[in-house]
Amino acid sequence: MKSAPDFTVWHGKPYYSLDAWCKNTYGEKLYKIALNAGFSCPNRDGTLGTGGCIFCSQGGSGEFAVSFGDSDPAAQLKKGIRLLHAKKTGNRVIAYFQAYTNTYGPTDRLRTVYEAALKEPFVCGISIATRPDCVGDEVCMLLAALKKEYPDKFIWIELGLQTIHEKTALFIRRGYELPCFEDACRRLRAIDIPVIVHIILGLPGEETKEILATISYLNQISPFGVKLQLMHVLAGTGLAVIYEKEPFHIYSPEEYLEVLIACIEHLSPRITIHRVTGDGPGKLLLAPDWSRNKRFVLNSLHRQMKERQTYQGRSFHDSGSADTV
Repeated sequence: MKSAPDFTVWHGKPYYSLDAWCKNTYGEKLYKIALNAGFSCPNRDGTLGTGGCIFCSQGGSGEFAVSFGDSDPAAQLKKGIRLLHAKKTGNRVIAYFQAYTNTYGPTDRLRTVYEAALKEPFVCGISIATRPDCVGDEVCMLLAALKKEYPDKFIWIELGLQTIHEKTALFIRRGYELPCFEDACRRLRAIDIPVIVHIILGLPGEETKEILATISYLNQISPFGVKLQLMHVLAGTGLAVIYEKEPFHIYSPEEYLEVLIACIEHLSPRITIHRVTGDGPGKLLLAPDWSRNKRFVLNSLHRQMKERQTYQGRSFHDSGSADTV
């Protein structure tokens, strides 16, 4: 067995979490404030399709997001902080443009929205959720300019990959092929914008070996971060229509933890883990019902990894990360 990493750098967790990165970088925990800036999506407005990805809710995965516009952005961000209820948030936050596709719009509108968050002194940086096919030249030029104008703030792009397997990508109506994702990564790397990649664990038709192939692919690309998302079946989605007609297999808690731990073990320890389960809106969640208890998932994950004496990267074999994809 290879030697275990320095868990003090990971702040006691068996993986390199976003929380650890924030504490190492800023000396405190930062919370993401989810925002809905009113953008649409080419997979919804008819450019590519009208139904969106098969798993995506009518809210564009932004049910927990606070409306964010041009008027009084500071008040809107502070409203997001209040929604964290009793959590101790510290003094600084990450503004997370979550709902729909947040680089899909005129560049002057994008600049206005991004700057409204970047100008706030208590915002350390912004994280922008989008699609690889919406990271064109104008968007990259804007991001590069903002990076120079706000050198003390970070700018991250979150890309929804979900899977590397084309058959699954077609099933979930992702709307782009893998080379499009790779091109977006090249563009963002060229302007030094960190990328966080979303993948979904438990998509119909994918076994553990297919999921680990996606993890291996990410190791080669070596993004800044990854989100490991449990597949949720949400009311009003294409996935829900299929599930209600002919229910497919949904992970039990035990199955999910096995797959999740395997992913963490195979993931390069250089990659920060920004999520290990995900939140399904309670009023929309059809399955799996056990995922409502997020704390149970986190506690079980940490306990099992400690009992197994395992950690992120234990099964990772570094063959050299790709500088380009």
